[in-house]
Amino acid sequence: MPQDVIALTPQMPDIKTLLAALHAGGPDLRVNQAGGGAVAQLCTDDGKLLVSVEAPRYLQVPGETARLLGPEVRTEEPVWWTEVRASTAIAEARLLAGSVAGRLTTLLGGLTWPPEAAHTDVVTVPATGEVTVPPADVDVLTDKSVIVIYDRPVVAATTWLTEVVRTAGETRRELYLVTSPRTRLSLPTRAVLERMPVRWVVRHPENGYYDGLSGAVLRWHDGRFTPAADDGPRIADAFQPPLGKGGERQLQLSIRTIHPAHEHLILGGALEDAWQTLTGSPPAGWATAEPVNVPWSPRQLTDLARSRARRSQPTWAVAVGAADRPAIAALRIAHTQEGVEEHITLALGYAADERAPIELLPELAESLAAKHNLATMISELRAARADLTTPAHYEPPPIPVALTLGPDAVADLGVSHARNALPDHTPTQLGPAARPALHYPLGDGTDPAAWQRLRHIDEHLQRGSGAAVRPTR
Repeated sequence: MPQDVIALTPQMPDIKTLLAALHAGGPDLRVNQAGGGAVAQLCTDDGKLLVSVEAPRYLQVPGETARLLGPEVRTEEPVWWTEVRASTAIAEARLLAGSVAGRLTTLLGGLTWPPEAAHTDVVTVPATGEVTVPPADVDVLTDKSVIVIYDRPVVAATTWLTEVVRTAGETRRELYLVTSPRTRLSLPTRAVLERMPVRWVVRHPENGYYDGLSGAVLRWHDGRFTPAADDGPRIADAFQPPLGKGGERQLQLSIRTIHPAHEHLILGGALEDAWQTLTGSPPAGWATAEPVNVPWSPRQLTDLARSRARRSQPTWAVAVGAADRPAIAALRIAHTQEGVEEHITLALGYAADERAPIELLPELAESLAAKHNLATMISELRAARADLTTPAHYEPPPIPVALTLGPDAVADLGVSHARNALPDHTPTQLGPAARPALHYPLGDGTDPAAWQRLRHIDEHLQRGSGAAVRPTR
């Protein structure tokens, strides 16, 4: 039985329906609330957590169920997404999760993922005795570590996961996401892992444990996972890429904008412009977590960022594109001394028989500089999955294609100094000569020497300003 079961229903699970589903364990179990009322927990009489049920999420963006659960899971949007997560400490908890989800779909219609998990039987939970159950919605909790076990196709940056990441950081514990080798990370989840003290631990039936991003062989020692220090292999054999596959590409853009703070400011324009230029349409939807559930709206995004800024908090959001064109972005908005900053990571996927439209990058750079207060943009190509997920095996690093400096950055560095950053290569001037942006072509995404060109530009510009110009990732 899986640990996570998801009910996908055409109707909203109301209080009456949720209570009927929560009776899957009979009348002796307790129902608690967590997450400010957003999570219902089924517990034993002595308080041990069995199952967590998150507040239903209304998905209005087509393709999200297939993106996160697999192409075989197709629903008619809009649909209600209700997650049910079982504790790993008590065997009956997984059966209980399947019954909760099965009762929801029996009452409301729809389907469950995975389909074989659903049933409507009453699950009897025996006395737990001395069983140790973590005092939180995680699988293992030690003085040094928080361990979460995933058995989904894709680890998404859900509200629950981002809350676990935050809690682990506040308690100064290391967070480990433990998956099978078949599991992949969504781009927003990978962005979270790269910013926070989180390690992706892959449990291989033959190779043991290894780091899903680096391949380092891991050992469990003194309450935490650490790289192997014995005489065995340091990189797991399972981390080698599969044979016979290739040709897929990802175009990745890192964009930083800085806007003057004023009451008429609307955010999200740079992201929408980039999406429109490279795909022919705007983003399809956005949210503060996955799955992405509401249609794209710069006004709503701005209202949320303004509300969070009043509490001195940054805003983190995810945007996705149409189901037939893989595109996803992670966006961080913060009010700094320089203004209102947007840090955008946008990725677009291309099959082996498609080509990335890198010839459109100068046009995009000019538009961002003229309309959206561009500070910096770097674009890269990499050989990677077109569905924009990260597998638990080696993928080549990206190769730079171009760097763009916005007008303010060029003015701060000095136009003459910035123009001479790369010997024998004159950057393209964008915008008015009195206050230009500069676009530096670095290659076509296949030549690793582009990294040397980018480093040379960076070092040259630092000599003039004392600060690196590469965008923050």
